[in-house]
Amino acid sequence: MRGSGLSRAPDSGEDGGSNVEHDRGREKGDAVKRTRLWLAALIAVFALIVAACASNDDEGPTGGTGVTAETGGTGATGETGFPAFTTLEEGVLQVANCLDYPPFESVVDGDEVGFDIDLVEEVAGRLGLEVEWIRADFDTVFTAVAGDQFDMVAAAATILPEREDVVDFSVPYYNSRQSLTVNTQETPDITTTDQLGEGDVVGVQKGTTGKIWAEENLVPNGVELKTFQLASDMFRDLEAGNVQGIINDEPASAEIVKDLPALEVVQAIDTNEKYGFAFSPSNPELREAFNMAFEQVVADGAYADILLQYFPGVEVPEEFQPTA
Repeated sequence: MRGSGLSRAPDSGEDGGSNVEHDRGREKGDAVKRTRLWLAALIAVFALIVAACASNDDEGPTGGTGVTAETGGTGATGETGFPAFTTLEEGVLQVANCLDYPPFESVVDGDEVGFDIDLVEEVAGRLGLEVEWIRADFDTVFTAVAGDQFDMVAAAATILPEREDVVDFSVPYYNSRQSLTVNTQETPDITTTDQLGEGDVVGVQKGTTGKIWAEENLVPNGVELKTFQLASDMFRDLEAGNVQGIINDEPASAEIVKDLPALEVVQAIDTNEKYGFAFSPSNPELREAFNMAFEQVVADGAYADILLQYFPGVEVPEEFQPTA
């Protein structure tokens, strides 16, 4: 036994060389022991490093700037057929909207209703998200979503190059055009924009394509523009006879005048506009997942059902026809 050999005292007949041999054996045994301990420690450290690397690989990528996996919620993954994405709050899609623009978005008896409302909630449901609607001013909503104040914008917004400099749009989801609305009791003779000129005042909403069209086509003819923050205020002013007409998206104007018998949409103005949902450029993954879910909604006919609910009798455009 090593213990007996190391502790054995020399016999009276043994010389000093025997003691030296025992000392050397002791030193050799200690050295072997130290070497084994050092190797065991090294192996343990290496195992910890490998485990840490594996843990980091499992964490997956973070979200875009301002919307990271640490602070935002993680969305659906490839397991459901959609790419991984993040939202500002886990499980919630925060959507900015004016909520004052029927039939696309409005509030009825405390509930958000409209074409944009139902369409977004249908898409969000397929992504496993609950929608939180946030009221916002239209003219500042794009810079706000670009600053990650909410996840997206659904506000009957036309896709324009100048807006694309600020936000990323989804695929188009609605085809629209402008229109002229007049008060037939105050100005029954006005039926087209060609009759508007010097001394006439036309209402437009701030930040809209209607305002852009009026600036390009009516102002050069001497028409004065009166700008409104809210579409509802604009139509009330026309009803009161304070303006001679309104330039606004045709589908919204047609819906609004249903409750205002003195007002009538007298001219459709072809502008070939397409609406899109707006997303922050810092979160392209959310936009990609939303587009994929939207394509499903179109393919299985859910889009057509929602469209006909709010625009009964219209023909569903070819690009939005069911394919499944």
